[in-house]
Amino acid sequence: MSAIGFVELNSIARGYEAADAALKTSDVQLASCHAGCPGKFYFLFKGDTTAVEAAVIAATAIGRENVVDSTVIANVHEDVIKAMAMATSVTLGGALGVMEFFSVTAAIYAADAAVKTADVNLIELRTGIGIGGKSYVTLTGTVSAVEAAVKAGIAEKNVEGMLVHSAVISGPDNALLESLY
Repeated sequence: MSAIGFVELNSIARGYEAADAALKTSDVQLASCHAGCPGKFYFLFKGDTTAVEAAVIAATAIGRENVVDSTVIANVHEDVIKAMAMATSVTLGGALGVMEFFSVTAAIYAADAAVKTADVNLIELRTGIGIGGKSYVTLTGTVSAVEAAVKAGIAEKNVEGMLVHSAVISGPDNALLESLY
């Protein structure tokens, strides 16, 4: 996989149409496709960069005025996809990092920057389901690694203006860590 494409729409019906167009346009694999809050539709696909770019163009052409946001991220870290699917297998480290955003794409960019910057494990990348359309990223590692990762994530140029809050919690309580799964 070379890239991911992500499209967010404010219409569920139009979202399904756009996702279908993206999948029929080029050789991409659907990674995630679902309705979320508040009445939005999100879909994520992966493949060769050229194919992903063509799929995003097709999806946004069908989505028209209902497209809220779309992006192509080339060379995305493989842990970002796992965190979005809640399929990570991590050993919890000495710190917990949390980055919260108003935008789903901001969280994807931040998670990718964070995991590429420091030796951290992504736990989850929650994309707008049941949280009012916001998104957040949780990650773990040593305190210094989590601090560096969160700093890189929130400084990523594509998240400007979308940050709600971030936190680095050193030595989080075990009950809090267990609640993450």
